[in-house]
Amino acid sequence: MRVATFNVNSLRSRLPILERWLPGAGVDVLALQETKVQDQEFPLADVEKLGYRAAFRGEKSYNGVAILSKQEPDEVIHGFADGASPLWDTRLIAARFGDIWILDTYVPQGKEITHPDYEAKKEFLRRTAALIAARKDEKLLWTGDLNVAPTELDVTNPANKKEHVCFVKELRDLFAQLCAPLVIDLLRVHHPGEELYSFFDYRVKNALERRIGWRIDHMLATPSLAKQSLACWIDAEPRGWEKPSDHTPMLADFAD
Repeated sequence: MRVATFNVNSLRSRLPILERWLPGAGVDVLALQETKVQDQEFPLADVEKLGYRAAFRGEKSYNGVAILSKQEPDEVIHGFADGASPLWDTRLIAARFGDIWILDTYVPQGKEITHPDYEAKKEFLRRTAALIAARKDEKLLWTGDLNVAPTELDVTNPANKKEHVCFVKELRDLFAQLCAPLVIDLLRVHHPGEELYSFFDYRVKNALERRIGWRIDHMLATPSLAKQSLACWIDAEPRGWEKPSDHTPMLADFAD
């Protein structure tokens, strides 16, 4: 089973990227974030032409998550089912394929550490961890754009990012505290010391070529699923194509 995650930064704008990349990528399940499309305008016919089914929830111009899959999922959940508000159904979707759950999240970026969205970001992470804790003995993959670079290895020039909303120490400490008892970072299992990035800011000239980036997209597996992990990697090539997203896909392979 091959799973990928990709923040497309507008699904309709990035359809040419998917049409070029997916046929040769061998992906069984693709988690998308920032689809930026209302449900009634989701390009389902285009997705089906590529050989995928789709579960999705979106809104105009912002947010939006989707799970594309070769096989129909056995179960789909939209948003948090904890009874709290907000539901965040355009930022969280989960789908079950047999005994494996794919949890796809687009965590709020937070804007600034003094902004209310930063507190919402931390609460989103806590609620996600609680959701995972309820299924900690199951096979679950938490993936998506988590808007956290966990260590100095995960961002270019970390000394310049200490107050950044995706790298500030308080956030990284919280992320580590939440993740440690629940999930395993698959990229670090397979690439423990490498500087690998999944996000290259449009505002930085030639960011991809100069390797100025962030790793804020993740593949985090519960221990029972991590045992089946064969590989995890970032495919930077689509970031260099015409009209790319500012993110690039991350992939993981699992044994049956």
